[in-house]
Amino acid sequence: MCIWVFCCLCVLTAKAQNEISTPYSSHGIGVLNRSSDGILDAMGGVSYAMQNPYYINFRNPASYAAFDSLSFIADAAASVYSSHLTEQQISQRNTYAKPGYIAIGLPVTRHWRTSVGIKPFSDIGYGIENSEVIDDIGTVNYTYSGKGGVNQLYWGNAFKICKGLSIGLNVSYLFGSVYSSSNTEFEVGNLFNTYVNDAYFVDGIYLDAGLQYFFNIGEKHRIGIGAVYSNTAYIWAKEKLLVNSYSGTYVPTTLYDTVLFQEGLRGTLNIPQSVGGGLSYTFHDKLTVAADVTWNNWAKFQFMKPSHDTLKNSISSSVGIQYIPDPLSNKFFKKMAFRAGGKYSSGELVVRNKPISEFGVCIGVGVPLTTFNTHSSINIMFEYGKTGTLANDLVRQNYFRFSFCFTLQERWYQRVKLD
Repeated sequence: MCIWVFCCLCVLTAKAQNEISTPYSSHGIGVLNRSSDGILDAMGGVSYAMQNPYYINFRNPASYAAFDSLSFIADAAASVYSSHLTEQQISQRNTYAKPGYIAIGLPVTRHWRTSVGIKPFSDIGYGIENSEVIDDIGTVNYTYSGKGGVNQLYWGNAFKICKGLSIGLNVSYLFGSVYSSSNTEFEVGNLFNTYVNDAYFVDGIYLDAGLQYFFNIGEKHRIGIGAVYSNTAYIWAKEKLLVNSYSGTYVPTTLYDTVLFQEGLRGTLNIPQSVGGGLSYTFHDKLTVAADVTWNNWAKFQFMKPSHDTLKNSISSSVGIQYIPDPLSNKFFKKMAFRAGGKYSSGELVVRNKPISEFGVCIGVGVPLTTFNTHSSINIMFEYGKTGTLANDLVRQNYFRFSFCFTLQERWYQRVKLD
């Protein structure tokens, strides 16, 4: 029953449009999704050296090896954002919701675990207006808008090599659409205006591999080491371009003279490689502290569409902590998990010679659901973050994020005994 429900949700998520609102999504393939699962997000997104039998850590596929041999795991998350955009004396507030991810995990054999899920890879959503006065012509108004994004459907497998050591591989199918449009309108009536509608459709295979090693020091201390590598991916891309000329004000439902129409132009989207590593320390299954570092080779990014974007290599880091008063207690509050973390990215995008960096701080709590069993939970997270800068007439974005994650663990392969 759970598998059927989650498969239906996967189809709905794939069709859903991720609506966001940030001008920085107009560059490249949009704003990249750097989120982990709903539990680890509350710890700043640490993931490389984290594994647990009862949640799905898809950012390091080697972590699947920890799945319980008698359990099925289902995980889903969604977020609500409140964003405040500021540009010099102008500001704007937006509120929007985004689907997070849907994933399942289960055992296959004694040493083999697998996971399947879908999540956003990047999101696009913006609307920009500008105007200028040109000699002998007058005022010209420009409008730019965009929407869409790229989704990631993954199938991951992990294998236990020996005690404490596991390896894993995610094979992902990236697919999605990127839509952008622009209007150029002249206030004088004797010039024709121009509308450009550009659409890109992408799909292809993306691979990322991981390794984890855990060892104990005494009876209460556990150290984890993790590493991940994502290969350079060459994704197929197809373009559909329409250019219209018109007079007056543009109305989407009106037919206009077509200046140019091109369909079926093909090229590639080059997603560059990345490598990351992390460490974790756990004391008596109560206290966990972890840290990650990731390097991304975005200077090698390429897309078939003409672009003035400047992308550079970036480094991101995150730290997090989790505390559970007594994981083995029968008391509700002692089994609750309290989490906090922070993250920083130097940013891969450079606009007007300024790198667009990002930082965020998070807090969260995990509430056990004893109605199902002791390992199902509802996880809530609050995050505050900032992207961009006001320097060089750029836009600064402050945002609050509320995330809700539901993790369900069910026992399999067990017969019910009747007294």
